[in-house]
Amino acid sequence: MTGKLEGKVAFITGAARSQGRSHALRLAQEGADIIAVDLCGPVDTIEMYPAATETDLEDTVKQVEALDRRIVATKADVRDSAALKKALDDGVAELGRLDIVLGNAGVFEIAPALDITDDGWQNMIDVNLTGVWNTCKVALPHLIAGGRGGSIVLTSSTAGLKGTPNTVHYTATKHGVVGIMRTLANEFGQHSIRVNTVHPTGVDTVMIQNKKTWGLFAPDDPNPSREKAEPIFATTNTLPIPWVEPIDISNAIAFLVSDEARYITGATLPVDAGYTIK
Repeated sequence: MTGKLEGKVAFITGAARSQGRSHALRLAQEGADIIAVDLCGPVDTIEMYPAATETDLEDTVKQVEALDRRIVATKADVRDSAALKKALDDGVAELGRLDIVLGNAGVFEIAPALDITDDGWQNMIDVNLTGVWNTCKVALPHLIAGGRGGSIVLTSSTAGLKGTPNTVHYTATKHGVVGIMRTLANEFGQHSIRVNTVHPTGVDTVMIQNKKTWGLFAPDDPNPSREKAEPIFATTNTLPIPWVEPIDISNAIAFLVSDEARYITGATLPVDAGYTIK
């Protein structure tokens, strides 16, 4: 059975693990070949969870290839537009085209607003906002040159739709991603290029499954844990679940980038178990 993305090529940032890897595998299941990039290293001031590694990216490659799809993977920093452009250009040269762009790479950190350092603020902006813009900037010429249109999906957050305490720098970037999306949707619609955002609630990855995040939900507990945090997390969503899985975001993206969503552009799609309606 032919997948709904058969013959297409997707460029995915932050593809070494978690949501990015899930997106790569889901799109590969639908027939897409993958151009994958990841920093595969730490970002200064992001201390609450460990960074992805080159081994993680190698594992993504193995899993995509196990689905009998091609993948070109590069260690590159979304903050470095020249490196990002080279990674994408090399991928397109090898795989022949570009149809789908997923601006997924991002970081997360928790701090009360007045405790955020200048470096903490700047690093968050550089990765989560400038990095998303760089991704779009290097990809759009390929989509235009292809003459077939295309689909860009940028990963925002529920924090891109409502204010989230203790994350003002993160929340600002995720609101900014919506601004990028809406502007590019208007500017490049004439080329049949669609641009949308997805807005997950907490996703069951290392980004929230760490002691610092658990502790935010139980500030008086000296030994916070996943098990203790789970029922508290569940109270934040409308549906009675604590968090969603990466595949839930990947399924939404697989729809948005397919012809099934051919007339959807400029949309903010929550995959949030009702978090934003509470």
